Amino acid sequence: MRARQARPRLLQAVIDAFRIPDLRRRILITLGILVAFRFVAHVPLPGVNTEALRQLFQQNALLGMLDLFSGGALRNFSIVAMGVYPYITASIIMTLLVPVIPRLQAMSQEGEAGRDQINRITHWLTIPSAALSGYGQIVLLRRENVVANSDVLTTIAMVAALVAGTIFLVWLGELITENGIGNGISIIIFGGIVAGYFELIQSGFLAGQQGQIFGLILYILIAIGIIALVVIFTEAHRRIPVQYARTVYRGGRMYRQAGATHIPLRVNSSGMIPLIFAMSIVIFPGIVASYFAAPTSGMPNFANTIVKIFNPDAPMPLGLVYWGLFFILSIAFAFFYTFVIAQQQDLPGTLQRQGGFIPGIRPGKHTAEYINQVITRITWAGALFLAIIAIVPFLAREITSVRVIQLSSIGLLIVVGVILDTMKQLEAQLTMRRYEGFIK
Repeated sequence: MRARQARPRLLQAVIDAFRIPDLRRRILITLGILVAFRFVAHVPLPGVNTEALRQLFQQNALLGMLDLFSGGALRNFSIVAMGVYPYITASIIMTLLVPVIPRLQAMSQEGEAGRDQINRITHWLTIPSAALSGYGQIVLLRRENVVANSDVLTTIAMVAALVAGTIFLVWLGELITENGIGNGISIIIFGGIVAGYFELIQSGFLAGQQGQIFGLILYILIAIGIIALVVIFTEAHRRIPVQYARTVYRGGRMYRQAGATHIPLRVNSSGMIPLIFAMSIVIFPGIVASYFAAPTSGMPNFANTIVKIFNPDAPMPLGLVYWGLFFILSIAFAFFYTFVIAQQQDLPGTLQRQGGFIPGIRPGKHTAEYINQVITRITWAGALFLAIIAIVPFLAREITSVRVIQLSSIGLLIVVGVILDTMKQLEAQLTMRRYEGFIK
């Protein structure tokens, strides 16, 4: 017993999980699916000049940042180069359309059947999103002589392969959700980001940094501080006390029962979605301009200037345009997405229907105003947190002068969030079986 207590709680929880046949099967299924994902990430499309592709990634910091999220699949231009991000885009579009379109809003209120229909629409919407993204990548790489010029049928085959790769990853994610541990789509993104960091380590990212030992140490400290900050703000929430009063009839008599609980309002209830929104808008001008820009070996034109301005690796003071806009949009989208989610949840209406009330606040309009005021105040903290997270790569680069390593704060936010969520789900499974978890 003493040896059991002396072991780290996380290690003990993993050992206990492997002792349970059902949990052991779920963990092995999750690991096996991640191995399959990493296998297909190294299956390239035909007709790709790997040497020209490597040189392009060295010259374009934006592509390097996107490759980090794909776990090296974009650098290899494999069949899963787009990852699950077309599905994420489709999910975000559906989230914004549900409160706007009455038919979708009514569908979302139909319980499990309505959610299945919305999920089916999201899957269908993923196909054109993946096709457009895949065709855009092919056109961009052709301009840089990375992908050989080919006929229409070959282009269609390449786009179809990229779409199939995205749908395959979405399917793998859903298999993890049903038969594994954690949210499948998030686990797939997590696996890609972690693999991307290992790709950087294996490629010798410390080359040329021997004279910047102090900068590297400071860089690592900044990364550790960001991880701690992400954990704090991911778990931070404001508790609003709620009381319930109901009438129960027993033996012909009426009894009044009362109970007290709370509503946990998260400081960062929007998660990483505002950063994805903001990043999509910030990189959009550069991506569009890259289609009209002159090749690397040609004379620069106006489109090349736009690409240079909206480049995350742009030098000062030009870099303030990209990162300043990223900072402002992160705050704006944090408020926008938080209030969209709050409107969908309809907490005041739910409390009124369930007979609950906030002590000292009248039900109805006054409760709605109070909850909106609380959400607005705590969202300021969450929005500023996301905005700071957004510009951390720029700050780390300017403070440490280390430019080889790409510190993806969005990637760290996703990784930490997925780890915390998976730990909680594993702990819940252990708790149901009377095993001691690792989260207090």
